[in-house]
This record gives sequence, structure tokens and C-alpha cells, in this order.
Amino acid sequence: MADSKDHKGVDDLDRRITQAQEKHHREASRAQGRAETQGWAVGIEFVGVVLVGGFIGWAIDNWAGLGTAPWGMIAMLVLGFAAGVRRALQTSAQFDGDPSNDPKE
Repeated sequence: MADSKDHKGVDDLDRRITQAQEKHHREASRAQGRAETQGWAVGIEFVGVVLVGGFIGWAIDNWAGLGTAPWGMIAMLVLGFAAGVRRALQTSAQFDGDPSNDPKE
């Protein structure tokens, strides 16, 4: 009779360990998914800012009639790149500062 109680305790422990491991894996996958989503968002935003800057410079060169070609586009590409880097750093700092992104051990 004592053996069946010990066996039941071991089964209960195994069940709790399995549940804890499953919960840990679910939380880890969610955290990884959030990190991937955040990375894609930063990359897409960076490329978008550079392209918009380049388009504005191209429009200034071609439609404004100021005779600045190609310097308007070059200047706006550089400004777009700087704005993209700044925005990526801000977004990354926000993501790093969020305590829910820390791994739970």
C-alpha cells in the first residue's frame, strides 16, 4: 500500500513537471514571436523612411525646377537614412526597456 502512494506522488510530480515545461515553451515561443515581429517592424520602417526621403529629394529635383539635380535626392537620402537609424534606435530601446521581453528562468 505504501508503494502505491509513493507511485502516485511520483506521477503527480511528473505531471506538474510536464505542465511547467509546456508553459515555459509556450511563453518562450511567444517571446520569440514578439522579437521577430519587432525586428521586421524596425527593418520595414527603416527602409520606408529612406525611400520616402529619396522620393522627396527626387521630387524636389524634378518637379520644383530649382536645378538642384541630383543633390536634392542625395541630401534627402542621407536625411532619410539618419532618420531611419534614429527611429530604429528609439524603437529598439523601447523594446529593450520592456520587462515583459526579459527571459524568465
